[in-house]
Amino acid sequence: MFTRVLVANRGEIAVRVIRALHELGIEAVAVYSTADKDALHVRLADHAVCVGPPSATESYLKIPSIIAAAVNTGCQAVHPGYGFLAENPTFVDACVDNDLVFIGPTSKVMATMGDKISARVAARDADVPTVPGTEGATTIAQAREAAKEIGYPILLKATAGGGGKGMRLVHSESEIEDAFGAASGEAGAAFGDATLYVEKVIHPARHVEIQVMCDQHGNVLTLGERECSIQRRHQKLIEETPSPALTPELREEMEAAAERACKAVGYTNAGTFEFLFGPDGRFSFIELNARLQVEHPVTEMCTGIDIVRTQVQVAAGATLPVSGRAPRRGHSIEVRINAEDPAADFRPSPGTITKFRPPLGPGVRVDTFVEEGGMIPPFYDSMIAKLVVWAEDRPSAIERALRALDELVIEGIPTTREVAMHVLQSEEFRSGVYSTDTLAELMVAS
Repeated sequence: MFTRVLVANRGEIAVRVIRALHELGIEAVAVYSTADKDALHVRLADHAVCVGPPSATESYLKIPSIIAAAVNTGCQAVHPGYGFLAENPTFVDACVDNDLVFIGPTSKVMATMGDKISARVAARDADVPTVPGTEGATTIAQAREAAKEIGYPILLKATAGGGGKGMRLVHSESEIEDAFGAASGEAGAAFGDATLYVEKVIHPARHVEIQVMCDQHGNVLTLGERECSIQRRHQKLIEETPSPALTPELREEMEAAAERACKAVGYTNAGTFEFLFGPDGRFSFIELNARLQVEHPVTEMCTGIDIVRTQVQVAAGATLPVSGRAPRRGHSIEVRINAEDPAADFRPSPGTITKFRPPLGPGVRVDTFVEEGGMIPPFYDSMIAKLVVWAEDRPSAIERALRALDELVIEGIPTTREVAMHVLQSEEFRSGVYSTDTLAELMVAS
C-alpha cells in the first residue's frame, strides 16, 4: 500500500479523497493555487504545495508543477479526482515517467475511451449499442450530410472533454454553420481539441449510467446504475439510484454491456459508462468517463462500497473482494448545490459564504469544502456541495432529500438549492417519468 499520495485537485473532491486516504493510513499531499491558500483541503492535508496563481491553466492544469509537487514531497501515487487533469493521457504518462502510480486507467485506455469517436468504435466492437452518428472527425459538410441521413435534430459534440462544453443542439440545416463554429471554438478553448462529431438526438431521452470498478487482474465489478436526467445545459443537477425507468432485466442488460466493454478494452480502476435511454425502451452508449464521477456517492450509499478507497487499493495492486454485480439496497438521491443564480440563467455567483449550516439526521451526507466565512472564488467550477440522502425506498428518499434541503442554510451567495426543491416536489420527478428536458420545462412553467 502507498504511504503518501498527492491529490491533484481542489474543492469538494480534494476533501473527499484526502479523507479516504487518511482512513487507509496514507498521508495526503494537497496542491493549491494562491486563490485556495486558505481552503479546507489545504488544511486537511498532511502537506501542501502551491502550484501557481488562480488561473487553472497556470496551476491545477499545469502538469510540470503537479508532477514536481508529487516528486518533491516523496509521493508514490497521484489521485486526480475529477475534472482538471483526471482524463488527460499526457498527465498519466508524466506520472508513469516519474515513477508515480496514477490512480485510474492507463493512458492507452484513457486515450481510446476519452476520445468519444474511438470510444464509440470500441463499444460497438464489444457488442454495445451506440447512438447513430458520424464515425470520425466531422467537417461542416459531413455534418450536413449526416443530418440528412439520420434526421434532425442532431447534436454536435466535442470528441474530448465533457460537462456539456463543445456541444450544440441543431434543429435545422440553417443552424449548422453557426453551431459548428461555436461548438468547435468552445471545445478548442476548453480541451485544446476542436474536433467534433455528430450524434442523432434521442428525444425524449433519459441519461442513465453504469458505475464500474476493475482491478489489474481482470476482475470487473458493476455497481448498478445512476439516473442523471435532471440537467441544465447538459450538466447534471440531481442524480438517483436505482433509476425508476429500468426493469431488472434491462438493468442486467446494461450492466452486462458495460462489463463486456471493460473486458474488451482492458479497463482498470473506476469508470462510468453513460447511456441514453429512449422512449422505445432501448439504450445506447454515448461515452465512458474514465475517472471518478461527481455523483459516485449515491452508488456508495446503496452498495456500501467506498469507491474512492477501492480506487486506491486497486491502484496499489489489490484484487477486488467481489466481482460481477455488487449487492445494493434502498434508494439514494444526490443534489448538487451550485454557486449559481437560477434567476440569471444559472450564472455563476462567486462570493463570501456569510452563513453555512449543513443538514443532519439519519441517512444524510454532505460532501463539501464550504465553511462559514469562506470565499467561493470565480476561477473554478461552480459546484460547492453535494447533498446525498439514503432511504429504504424512493418516496422516502425524496421526502428525506426535501427535509435535508429545507434544513440546509447557505447565505451570502445565490445557489441552486430552491431549484432542486422545486424539482423534487414536482409531479414529474415524483412519478419517476421524466427526461433530460424536464428541468428546462419546470423552469419555464415556474
